[in-house]
Amino acid sequence: MKMSPINTLMHQAQTRPKSTAFVFHDEIWTYERLATEAGRLARGLSARGVAPGDRVALHMMNRPEMLVAYYACFKLGAIAAPLRTAFKFAELAPLLQRLKPALYIGEIGLYDNVAPVDASILAPDRRFVVDGSFEDQGVQPWETLLETINHENLSFAPASYKPAVLINTSGSTGEPKFVVHTPETLAESADLLIKHWGLSDDDVVVMPLPMAHMSGLIIFLANIALGTPFTLLEGFDPDAVLDSIERDRGTWYLGFPSQYAALLESQRARPRDLASLRICLTGADTCPVDLQRRAPSIVGAPLYNLWAATEAVGSLTFGLRHGPVARIVKGAQIKLIDENGAEVADGEIGELLVRGANVFAGYWNDPEATEKSLRGGWYRTGDLMRRGEGDEIWFVARKKDIIIRGGTNISPAEVEQALVACHPAVEQAAVVGIPDAVLGQRVFGFVTLADGTRDTVVSKILRNVATRLASYKVPEGLEVIDELPRNALSKVDRNMLKTMALDISKTGQIGAAPSRMQQPDERATRRVAGNR
Repeated sequence: MKMSPINTLMHQAQTRPKSTAFVFHDEIWTYERLATEAGRLARGLSARGVAPGDRVALHMMNRPEMLVAYYACFKLGAIAAPLRTAFKFAELAPLLQRLKPALYIGEIGLYDNVAPVDASILAPDRRFVVDGSFEDQGVQPWETLLETINHENLSFAPASYKPAVLINTSGSTGEPKFVVHTPETLAESADLLIKHWGLSDDDVVVMPLPMAHMSGLIIFLANIALGTPFTLLEGFDPDAVLDSIERDRGTWYLGFPSQYAALLESQRARPRDLASLRICLTGADTCPVDLQRRAPSIVGAPLYNLWAATEAVGSLTFGLRHGPVARIVKGAQIKLIDENGAEVADGEIGELLVRGANVFAGYWNDPEATEKSLRGGWYRTGDLMRRGEGDEIWFVARKKDIIIRGGTNISPAEVEQALVACHPAVEQAAVVGIPDAVLGQRVFGFVTLADGTRDTVVSKILRNVATRLASYKVPEGLEVIDELPRNALSKVDRNMLKTMALDISKTGQIGAAPSRMQQPDERATRRVAGNR
C-alpha cells in the first residue's frame, strides 16, 4: 500500500527537512516547516474538540494556511471540506448545513459570504479566520488555533479507507454533491499523476489552480510526494503566472482552456522569457484546437489535452495530438458501454467507465447518487468517448449535453471546434440544444469574437461552418457574447447558455425556416448580446 498523504509529508520532513516544498510570495516553506505547522494545528484542533470523522470547513484562496489545514486534518483523522471561493452565501449556507462542520477556517476577505450563516449551523466561536478577526462577533484569528498547552504528539493513525476529503462538485446537474476521497484514493491518484502526467523531481511547478478543487489538491499532494518544489499563487492571474514562470524558471504547468487564452494574450502584449517551460497541460473543458496550435509559438511549449474528474484522477493521461484526445495509462481499468451496458466496439461511441484504487469512495451522505454512479466498483463518468489508435481515447460530449436532432446525435465539442476553426475572428464557441416540437432539439451556438470584429461577420461564420459540417449539425442560431459563462470549475456553464438560448428563441424565429441550414441568413440567425 502506498504511503498516505500525511505519512508522505512526514517522510519528506525527516529525510529532507530543509528542502523547499513550496514558495509563496517569495517566502520559502520547507518540508520541516510544513510538517511542524500541520502538527501544531492538529493539536489545536484536537484541543477544541475536533475528533476523527468531524468535518472542518476550509474557505480560503491558495495560501500556506490551506496546505497546513489539509495536513492537520489528515493527521487528526478529521475530514477536510474545502469550500469554493466563488460561491456566495446562497450557495454556501446549504452546503454548511449539510456538512455540519465542527469548525470553520476561512479567510477574512471571503468571510462576508459566511457571516450570515445561522449560529445553529455554525456557532460563532467555531469560526476562525486568517489575516484578521471579528472577535466582537466571537470569530477568532487563525493564530489562536496554534496556541495550545498540549504539546504531546497525536497518536491517532487515520484509517486508509476512511473519508479524508469532501470535494463539492459544481452542481451542474442540480444540488452540489460531496465527493468522498480517502487517504488511499488520494495517494493512488497522486501516484498516477507522478507516473503519467510528465512530472519529475527536476521540475518547478507554478500552481494557481484552487486547492479547493480536486485538480489543485492532487497536484500539490503529488508535488510533496515527489519532492518537486512549486510556486503557490493565490489564484489565476495571467500576468502573475507568466511572471512567476519567468522568475522561478517554471517547467510544468496545468490550467484551463480559458486561462490559456488569457496567457497567450498577455504574453503577446508583454513577452517574458519562458524558455524553461517544457510542458503545458489543459483539462476541465474542451480545448480549442487552434489554441493548441498557437501555444508553442507564443509560450514555447506544447499544449496537451487531458481528462480527469473530481471522482477519478490518473486513469487517463494527456494526448499527444491536437484535439479532445487523452491516452489510457498502462494498467488502467477502462471500458466504454452503450445504453444497455454492453461494451461498444472500437471506434464506436460509449459512456466511459473507470475502476481502480484512485476512484472516489462515493458521495457523502447520498447513497442514491452513489448507487447511480458507482456500480460494481465502476464509476460511470457521464462522458461519451470513443477509442482511437493505440491507447488513444477521444472525448465526444457529456452524455447530458449531447444534442439529438431528428433522432441523430450531435456532439457539441465537434460543432464548437468547427466554429472556432472556420473563421479567424472566432475566439471561443459553445453550442447547446434547444427544444423543438418536431425535431426534438435544434442546435444553437454562442461565440466570442476578437476585439474590433464587426457583428456582421456572423453570417460569414455560418456559411464557413456549413462547409465543414453536415447540414443538420450547423447552428440554426448564433449569438455573439462578450464571454462564455463558466461555473465554479471553469467549465462552460451550459445550463445558463440553454436558458439564454431559450430566451432568444422565444423572441426570434429559430427553427422557422429549416432551409437556413443550407443558406444561413444573417437576419434570421444574428442575435447580438445587448441589442435585444
